[in-house]
Amino acid sequence: MYPRGTIYRVGSSKHGQINLHLPFWLKVGYLLGRGIGAGLIASAVVGFIFTYGPMVKEELLYSVSGPRSQSETFQSVRADQNATREEAGSLGLSAYFSLYIPKINAKSEIIANVDAGDPKEYLSALGQGIAHAKGTHFPGQGETIFLFSHSTDSSANLARYNAVFYLLRKLEAGDKIIVFFADKKYEYQVTQKLTTPAKDVSWFSYDDGEETLVLQTCDPPGTTFRRLIVVAKRAS
Repeated sequence: MYPRGTIYRVGSSKHGQINLHLPFWLKVGYLLGRGIGAGLIASAVVGFIFTYGPMVKEELLYSVSGPRSQSETFQSVRADQNATREEAGSLGLSAYFSLYIPKINAKSEIIANVDAGDPKEYLSALGQGIAHAKGTHFPGQGETIFLFSHSTDSSANLARYNAVFYLLRKLEAGDKIIVFFADKKYEYQVTQKLTTPAKDVSWFSYDDGEETLVLQTCDPPGTTFRRLIVVAKRAS
C-alpha cells in the first residue's frame, strides 16, 4: 500500500504528484494494528452476545408471545405417579424435583439441599438448574420451600445463571407456579412480590404457619445489587 497525495509549495503555482514508499516495519505495524483493532471489536461483540443473549432472548419471546395461558383452575390434584411423570415429561422436566411457571414459560430442574453460603456448591448447582436452599423444606411438608437462582462471580455468569428467573418480575398476585416433587404435582399461587437488600437472608427462615414457596433471584437482572422475592402459597 502506497500513500498518494498532491504536494504543494507555498508561493509557487507548480504542483505535482509523488508516491511515498513506507519502510517495511511501518507497513507491518500498520497491518498489525488493524488486525488487533478488528480482533478487539469482534471479542467485544461476542462477549456482549454471550453475556446478555439469554436475557434478551427471554425478553423478546415474552414480548412476542405475551403471558402464557393459566386456564387450569387451582384445585386439588390427585393424579397418579404415571400421569404426573407424563405431564412433567411433556414440559421437558422430570417429576423428581422441578419447577414450571406457565405465565413466563420458565422451567427447570431443581437441585436439592444446596448450601446458599458456599459459592462453590451453589454455582455448581446453578449450572444445572435452580437451587433449593439447604435447611428449608420440601413440597407437601406444610412449611417454607426456598428456591433461588443467582450468581456473584462475574457478569457473564450472572446473565447465564439468572436466565431461568429472568422474567420473574413479570409475575403478579394470582399467577400460578407448579412444582413437581417425588412424582407428585404441587400448585402454588403468587401472593406478593418485593425487592430486598442483597444481604437480607430473613426469607430463608420465613414461617407464617402455611406451606409457602419463596423464589429469589437477582435484581435488576444480571446484577447483584438487590434480591427479587416472589412469595406463593400452596393452592393444591
